[in-house]
Amino acid sequence: MRAANTRPSLSEEARQAMAQVDGSRLIGMQRTLASFGGREDGGVAREALTATEREARRWLIQQVSGPRYSWHVDAAANLFLRRAGTDDSLPPVMTGSHIDTQPVGGWLDGAYGVIAGLEALLALDSAGIDTRHPIELAIWTNEEGSRFSPGAMGSSAFAEPASLAAFLGSTDASGVRFETERDATVAATPEALNVPLGRPVRAYLEAHIEQGPILEVSGCKLGIVTGIQGVRWFEITVCGSSAHAGTTPLDDRRDALMTAARMVARIGDRAASLEDPALRVTVGRFDTAPGAINTVADRVTFTIDLRHPEEARLAAFEHHIREIVAQGTGRCTAEVRRLMQRTPTVFADEVVSIVEAAVATSGEPSYRLVSGAFHDAMHLADVCPTGMLFVPSHRGISHNAAENTDETDLIAGARILAAVLTELAC
Repeated sequence: MRAANTRPSLSEEARQAMAQVDGSRLIGMQRTLASFGGREDGGVAREALTATEREARRWLIQQVSGPRYSWHVDAAANLFLRRAGTDDSLPPVMTGSHIDTQPVGGWLDGAYGVIAGLEALLALDSAGIDTRHPIELAIWTNEEGSRFSPGAMGSSAFAEPASLAAFLGSTDASGVRFETERDATVAATPEALNVPLGRPVRAYLEAHIEQGPILEVSGCKLGIVTGIQGVRWFEITVCGSSAHAGTTPLDDRRDALMTAARMVARIGDRAASLEDPALRVTVGRFDTAPGAINTVADRVTFTIDLRHPEEARLAAFEHHIREIVAQGTGRCTAEVRRLMQRTPTVFADEVVSIVEAAVATSGEPSYRLVSGAFHDAMHLADVCPTGMLFVPSHRGISHNAAENTDETDLIAGARILAAVLTELAC
């Protein structure tokens, strides 16, 4: 991560779009969207494909009208607001995010990218700008994955339509199928025209809160996102032998828990010794069996979430994990199983450069960084030139009722978004 470079100035049309962003309108729409599922503690409970989320979709549809606008929906229940271009046969420039939340989420995660995108379209109207390419605002389905697994179903199905079939049977905690709720959600917006999955896209830019502390600590209002770090998940199982806690000498035990604990400590020490600020290593689950206070554990399973923006560093640390486990079994046995991997996403130079130009024009302080969290943009990057723009998160808090961003930062981000969409679509 490093301070952002400056780029040449924007076109006059992009400057006009930036100037026409209405901060009061943006914040008003943001607050209204937060009322759908809003909680007394300031949080929002609006999980994917619930009646509450459907109400929010209906409200969004009511915010725009006119002959240049049309609403569309696809087989994943992704909802699109299309602003026609002067050559409507061209592939659209897209923006957007998601409006589903965690069971107790914040008011900005995902929702900011949707409302900022809507405000950008309205700013184009106010500026009287016609773009060659159509522009579409996407509301992606089930990004969070808190109700139906996996997350980012909508954007991943858009990028790879064949993947939708595997999602349809996913069920929530009450046994309700994704397919059932998908159908109900599509039916709730009868004015939306059906469109196929996997359409060509000119480019995609997603505005989002950072969900981390870097921008706030750096004193920067805007984050120019160059990519999304890669991830590998591992499950390590250590097997020993259960024994009586009172009668079995320490040197005669095959203690799976103590062995696993030493492995975790060594993995943590190895991560710290590398002094790599981009490395993330997390032990998120640690399960023991039989789990009795007076019995030596005979089986332990723990997980590791490994993240880094460089594939070579991911591979190198996976080697460290496997080496530490192999050398640390003692009298036990152990197995390392990779559960999942996603290579780092590198955003398109074209989009990043235009974001930099817009930021330079605005005069706002900015910072180049890699996203630590997954976003829908990760999947769009597989099919079109893609970028992201971050605004700061107070104390880095997200997925929490305390999630917040200064209104001035939300407005600054929307202005950059409007300018970049104009530049890409004209």
